[in-house]
Amino acid sequence: MRLATFNIESLDLPPEAEVPFAARAAVLRPILDRIAADILCLQEVNGQHVAGAPERRLVALDMLLQGTRYEACQRAATSGPTGCGVASVHNLVTLSRYPIHRAREVRHEHVQPLLHRYVTGRSNRGEPQPIGFDRPLLLTEVELPGNRRLDVINLHLRAPRASAISGEKLSSTQWRTTSGWAEGYFLSSLRRTAQALELRLLVDGILARDPGRLIAVAGDFNAEDHETPVRLAVAAEEQTGNPALASRSLVVLDQAIPRDGRWSVLHQGRPEMLDHILASRQLAARVRTVEAHNEGVGDEAPGTAAITGSSHAPLVAEFAFD
Repeated sequence: MRLATFNIESLDLPPEAEVPFAARAAVLRPILDRIAADILCLQEVNGQHVAGAPERRLVALDMLLQGTRYEACQRAATSGPTGCGVASVHNLVTLSRYPIHRAREVRHEHVQPLLHRYVTGRSNRGEPQPIGFDRPLLLTEVELPGNRRLDVINLHLRAPRASAISGEKLSSTQWRTTSGWAEGYFLSSLRRTAQALELRLLVDGILARDPGRLIAVAGDFNAEDHETPVRLAVAAEEQTGNPALASRSLVVLDQAIPRDGRWSVLHQGRPEMLDHILASRQLAARVRTVEAHNEGVGDEAPGTAAITGSSHAPLVAEFAFD
């Protein structure tokens, strides 16, 4: 069984798309074909309006997958803010050639929106405001051969870029004050860390009910494995100090990739591993290979040309089941 994650980077159609769809499809389809996944977690799949329909749909994704091995896959996707159709941008989509038993979004089930009183901007000295997550987690229960069940958690945590604050931006790229930028950066870090905590609590709940459960967490963490979001998700034994909790920790499967090839994003020439596949102990025992398909990934540094494929490399883990 091959499980993969791929931030496909704002897949869209004109006029919103920076690059013509045909050009993107010509690059993305061979990437998807090489992944050859049985279960594929996608991030940043945008939704499009359809004439006569009240809700947005994944038209660009349907067009991309047409004629590929994924066209007939079962699908789970996150929804828009009204619960009708998908969101305009950055939907999570999980594709599976195995039956999907059930799927649901997890947003603020375990960690409620944190209240923050702004200290800069137009809301300065106002009432505390809730700081919510940008996107939910997408939990999909897949039925594997041999009557096995696998919980797949697809995620895309907040990027380490400052959140907008009313009255503190001169333009989309310029801040009015360093204080405003600092508070915006703090709020983004808060969102990313709080959602990583929700992920850990979700995993703990699953394993409390079924200690032998097969769990895979795959997606764009916007953090390397030594940073707080991944550490929270993993809950390693050396962090808790309690051997009795070792079975609750997750394993970072991409640590098996040789160091010189272990990266998923190039940022100003610096390779970073921001995308990860984590596995419960029971699932990690079955891993055979882990790959990062980063050979053709371009630099995502500001000011560079729009990337036709994606600035993220797909990660693929292959598992053996008797």
